[in-house]
Amino acid sequence: MLTESTITTMLPVTDSERAGHFYANSLGLKQTGKGEDGTLYFAAGAGAIGLRTMPAGAQSENTALSFEVSDLPAEVRTLEDRGVRFQDFELEGLKTVDHIAELGGERAAWFTDSEGNVLCLHQVLG
Repeated sequence: MLTESTITTMLPVTDSERAGHFYANSLGLKQTGKGEDGTLYFAAGAGAIGLRTMPAGAQSENTALSFEVSDLPAEVRTLEDRGVRFQDFELEGLKTVDHIAELGGERAAWFTDSEGNVLCLHQVLG
């Protein structure tokens, strides 16, 4: 059943070596394999992330994946120390303070990977 399936999120990258370094060094994820087509796989909780080489422009402008964390400010600081640059917003209905937006029952912070994919950290409040 799908409700019991492990999920692998596939992300398009233009340079798998550069992307692999970002996911290993900047995000601290462990590479678990490499597919015959060159896709790099990284462990992420109960799922996985696959970095598949695609032409430039395949990246989405929307959030491609979000990591749920228990202490968002601490995770933001840790990733900033590793060189990750977070996005800041000041829009109607979306404003960040110290890179973090309050969204009702959760908080979130966004950044892009080395390939332009939009990633998010979020913390459920309550």
